[in-house]
Amino acid sequence: MYQLFCDSNCELWHTTVKELGINLIRMPYIVDGEEFLYDMGEATDFKAFFEKMRKGSVPTTAALNEFAYTEYFEPILARGEDIYYITFSHAMSATFNSMQKAIDALKVKYPDREIRFKDSKLISMGSGFVTYYGALKYKEGATMDELDAYLDELIPHVATYFVVDDLTYLYRGGRVSGATKVVGNLLGIKPILHFNDEGKIVNINKAKGFKKAISVLFDYLKTKGTELDQYKIYVLNADNEKEAESFVAQIKEAYPNADIVTQPIGPVIGSHCGPGTVGLIFHSKEK
Repeated sequence: MYQLFCDSNCELWHTTVKELGINLIRMPYIVDGEEFLYDMGEATDFKAFFEKMRKGSVPTTAALNEFAYTEYFEPILARGEDIYYITFSHAMSATFNSMQKAIDALKVKYPDREIRFKDSKLISMGSGFVTYYGALKYKEGATMDELDAYLDELIPHVATYFVVDDLTYLYRGGRVSGATKVVGNLLGIKPILHFNDEGKIVNINKAKGFKKAISVLFDYLKTKGTELDQYKIYVLNADNEKEAESFVAQIKEAYPNADIVTQPIGPVIGSHCGPGTVGLIFHSKEK
């Protein structure tokens, strides 16, 4: 028997995590010197968080240490169960160096137990998409090998696109240059980003104005989307409900049978993309 794990950077809603019986690894973020662990929206004041960013607060994120991973994993191993952990993209964080050290030490202590992880090569609800459908297979009784095979087939078909409202936050994270930030903000240029096959964020397009950028996202859904009546479509926003609601209405009109899930972007991801961001996740021909 094994236990399924995810981390809060997959951003599945707290009720969904509980309903699916997934063990949650909570990732930290720091605001005005105070550290928090993201609770998947259970008691998070999203509006207050993004309002602080708009007023000049610069939240940061941090990697978990080896001890933290040990605390999550060891109780499961000690009671004789194995672990399967669906992670966010390893290309996005050094936290997985600490995770591997913890796993190596635990394997020495529990040689008969297995700890397996799957890099979703995505973050936010892209990783959540993979985790959600992986958890459904888990609840159906899939073995670790069966879950491996299923996720290896699914991951290359999960598209994650997002548009940011203010280039300042991408600049702080080293995603755009200072000149690009200044010119882009002055001209209203909105970059459109996605995750490549290596699990890295890349800038693939740009549009002048937010509505045009949303139109580009919609075009990606129309041209790349597959099996949209079988898989959920996720629309996320960082304190930008108006644009997100308008986008959802547009999608519903084109795909009336689609199961569209809307929710806020959490503080860990929001620290990097900034307020105003809108994201789109769907099953696609290719990532």
